[in-house]
Amino acid sequence: MHPSFRHYLPRRSAAILLLAALPGCVPPATIAPGVAPPPVTATTGPVAVDPAAIGPDATIAQSVAATPGFSTLAAELRASGLAPTLAAQGPYTVFAPSDAAYARLAPGVARDLLAPDNRPTLALLLRNHVVPGEIDVATLAQRIAAGGGRTTLMTLAGQPIVATLTDGVVTLTSSSGEKAYVEAGDLRQANGLLHVVNGVLTPTLP
Repeated sequence: MHPSFRHYLPRRSAAILLLAALPGCVPPATIAPGVAPPPVTATTGPVAVDPAAIGPDATIAQSVAATPGFSTLAAELRASGLAPTLAAQGPYTVFAPSDAAYARLAPGVARDLLAPDNRPTLALLLRNHVVPGEIDVATLAQRIAAGGGRTTLMTLAGQPIVATLTDGVVTLTSSSGEKAYVEAGDLRQANGLLHVVNGVLTPTLP
């Protein structure tokens, strides 16, 4: 998170300030051929998002609310008032942080973002993960190639995120320098596309 972001938060939500010292994501996992990753259970971490459980007939807001592994994002959409936007016609492209992405933040950060005093901050944070229109992974890759290795997307927060490729994986960098990798992309929705990401893209403030 950019240092200026901390000045926008109420003093009583000091735990959120720890975001500034933490990475927003981890690099894409490398798994040896023939070796299956360990199952995600309650003892090993948050429930993983299962892309097969996300159908194309629901809106983005409905899918986030109904899909295990998006519980933190679903709560934030409700608290911020952004859920109706992502239930509307759109279309939108949403880079959706999983529960695992939020679990990498400092303890208490996700909880404190839900405080009423932090609603403007939360809304800005979530809008920084939403881009107007539909942009699938193939289109991102094409634009990255055409842009000499990078392309810039403008979010509903009015701030850019830069897309690049890391070992063939789409990598997003927010204006504050936080990174997230697309773990599951091109999940078509009734009003756009969902891409599951493993980091939280924090914005900057004027």
